[in-house]
Amino acid sequence: MAPVLDIEKELVQHSERVKSVDLHPKEPWILASLYSGTLCIWNYHSQELVKSFKVAESPVRSAKFIPRKQWIVTGADDKFIRVFDYDTMEKIAEFEAHTDFIRSVAIHPTLPYLLSASDDLVIKLWDWEKGWECTQMFKGHTHYVMQVAFSPKDTNTFASASLDGTIKVWNLSSSDPEFTLDGHSKGVNCIDYFMRGSKPYLVSGSDDHTAKVWDCEAKSCVQTLEGHTNNVSAVCVHPELPIIITGSEDGNVHIWDEATYRLENTLNYGLERVWGFGCMKGSNRVVIGYDKGTVMVKFVSTHSGVSMGSLVKEKEKKEF
Repeated sequence: MAPVLDIEKELVQHSERVKSVDLHPKEPWILASLYSGTLCIWNYHSQELVKSFKVAESPVRSAKFIPRKQWIVTGADDKFIRVFDYDTMEKIAEFEAHTDFIRSVAIHPTLPYLLSASDDLVIKLWDWEKGWECTQMFKGHTHYVMQVAFSPKDTNTFASASLDGTIKVWNLSSSDPEFTLDGHSKGVNCIDYFMRGSKPYLVSGSDDHTAKVWDCEAKSCVQTLEGHTNNVSAVCVHPELPIIITGSEDGNVHIWDEATYRLENTLNYGLERVWGFGCMKGSNRVVIGYDKGTVMVKFVSTHSGVSMGSLVKEKEKKEF
């Protein structure tokens, strides 16, 4: 008997276009980076804006908390990576990292490493304990590199998604990819890792309007998730709940059963295109970034039922 999951909307914050969202692991904070070049931190308990400041005159497509340093790192269309202390708002670092738009940044879970991915086709590894030295460059994609993500099984491994239609898996020690996953018919916008037992899997989202699930050990696609009517722009596998979440430029968020791949629910809050998800271990929340703002939802297991699907209900809680 699977748990039935109610979906409670906890926060709706209207804003300019949101390009990325992240959750702080200890504070009740949502980090949103905007197309306008602004960063916002929202407290989802108090529903209040904690901080907001201009980072760049161009879109900030990716921003992440680095909680162990009390930092925020951003990557923008002006090709710069910027790092801020989120308590004092002091700028820790600012440097031109690429020769074209920066699409994605990813933080190593334990080492002082940052990955950045760009429209210049290159992924770079930066070491902040070496004065933000670029210690490795990863080349192999033939179109824009849209997202990078570290593997939870082996943190020396990461994956990248590109508009060349492929996902590549890399080791930090080599500038060449270990292997390539090829199956989408158009560009790949987004990826996320998840584990099944001791086996790593990836989910990817594409301009072919599908998401795919990949077995990284078999190097093969095990499922295609169909249902969106426009580009799949964001994917997330929840670390605490048995669900895969996909978001699209069609404005819909689809909730899929991770085991059966059944489409369990569709969310649409009328905020136009979906651009990013944030979720984390120890929390049943998901934050969603849209063209017109940010939504946080909470999944609540209510009782046992035949599936988590047909009985999933959406509850309106607070609007802000």
